[in-house]
Amino acid sequence: MNVAYTLAPGRGETNLVLGALSQTLAAQGLRLCGTVQIDTEIDAAHKCDMDVKVLPDGPMIRISQSLGKDSRGCRLNPDALEQAVALTNDALDDGADLLIVNKFGKHEADGRGFRDTIGRALELGVPVLVGANKLNVDALVEFCGGLAEPISADHDALMAWVNDCLAKVDAA
Repeated sequence: MNVAYTLAPGRGETNLVLGALSQTLAAQGLRLCGTVQIDTEIDAAHKCDMDVKVLPDGPMIRISQSLGKDSRGCRLNPDALEQAVALTNDALDDGADLLIVNKFGKHEADGRGFRDTIGRALELGVPVLVGANKLNVDALVEFCGGLAEPISADHDALMAWVNDCLAKVDAA
């Protein structure tokens, strides 16, 4: 099973790393599916807007809700996330070399979101790279039966993992 996760230390850094990686891989002609997250800072007093780009060519979907500056609840718009999941599933069915999931978040930890998509990709033999966060990394590892490989949030390390997975797929 070719599944890995990456976790960068700073706020939003995993999103940047996966975004840059997806651009490099697309430029090499890989058939990508999944999502990368783009955060738009509003101002220091507010949390960022969260959008995902559905790979390979869009659309961009706003997955955050504006709940007001004093809100403390989850800002995820579950309907928007499920729209991104449905589009990713369509792309996966059309054929892909790699599935990138921007984050295994609370939605996935609770059994929703990209969880079934990750399982389907692995059934199809498509390598899966997932962005993780500290709150849900244990749920991700458990979901993957302990087989998810941690990869440094470093472009070269991630490229090496992807290339190794693609070589295994080609050899099979």
